[in-house]
Amino acid sequence: MSAQAQMRALLDQLMGTARDGDETRQRVKFTDERVCKSHLLDCCPHDILAGTRMDLGECTKIHDLALRADYEIASKERDLFFELDAMDHLESFIAECDRRTELAKKRLAETQEEISAEVAAKAEKVHELNEDIGKLLAKAEQLGAEGNVDESQKILMEVEKVRAKKKEAEEEYRNSMPASSFQQQKLRVCEVCSAYLGLHDNDRRLADHFGGKLHLGFIQIREKLDQLRKTVAEKQEKRNQDRLRRREEREREERQGRRSGSKNRDRRRSRSRERRRRRSRSASREKRKSRSKSRERHRRHRSRSGSHSRGHRRGSRDRSSKHKKEVWTIRK
Repeated sequence: MSAQAQMRALLDQLMGTARDGDETRQRVKFTDERVCKSHLLDCCPHDILAGTRMDLGECTKIHDLALRADYEIASKERDLFFELDAMDHLESFIAECDRRTELAKKRLAETQEEISAEVAAKAEKVHELNEDIGKLLAKAEQLGAEGNVDESQKILMEVEKVRAKKKEAEEEYRNSMPASSFQQQKLRVCEVCSAYLGLHDNDRRLADHFGGKLHLGFIQIREKLDQLRKTVAEKQEKRNQDRLRRREEREREERQGRRSGSKNRDRRRSRSRERRRRRSRSASREKRKSRSKSRERHRRHRSRSGSHSRGHRRGSRDRSSKHKKEVWTIRK
């Protein structure tokens, strides 16, 4: 990659797709299904294992450092939960790797002679010491490259001690094996990257393996997968708690609404009863007034009727008296 291309990639990684106003690049968003979510989280096996014996080639989905920068900016404002997609991707890849490891172990078991459990345990001890030596040498080389010479020297001293233990373990293993079978029982499958390890590999071979890009790449992928599983579990738990809290708040609001509705109904019923009582009292007053007016009219009517009958009786008596006087006068 040229210096100009490296500078462009660095700017993309730092500033995202909008750094130079290129609208064609902004047409594909980081949320697009075609974008590799593992790439956005910097854990795609296609990137990590590029240039190794297990180079997977180009990923079928879009890889763009500018989109990763867009994602990192957006993820600070809201939770996009892309970890779940990346976790599924890495789980599928690691499951396939483990399947290859089991097949390699099966082929070794078929091609190599059977040995007793005691001999197998001694061979396993040699393999473990080989791994320790390889890991220590790889770490010492890394520290030396970083300029930490003192720590590198300390690790090299530990390597010498492990080498002495390995020599003793090899002697025990050699003495327990027939000479014809000793060279055949020499391979083991690496549990991390599925590569074959020899029982009698020299230190340089072991250091190259455990410090190599392939082995370290698989360690990175497996560690990232463990981290993603933990992150996804925490976020799912948080989401479940948020969902439970929202449901409780909704139920509480519904209960409050029911209580409020019940209070409103009680108030409406109380007002309705009060209106009925007022109407009843008003109707009673009207009835009392009506009865009072009726009695008053009745008294007045009786009073007028009594006066009229008395006047009529007086008039009758007067006419009778006058008639009698007239009769008496005539007779006289």
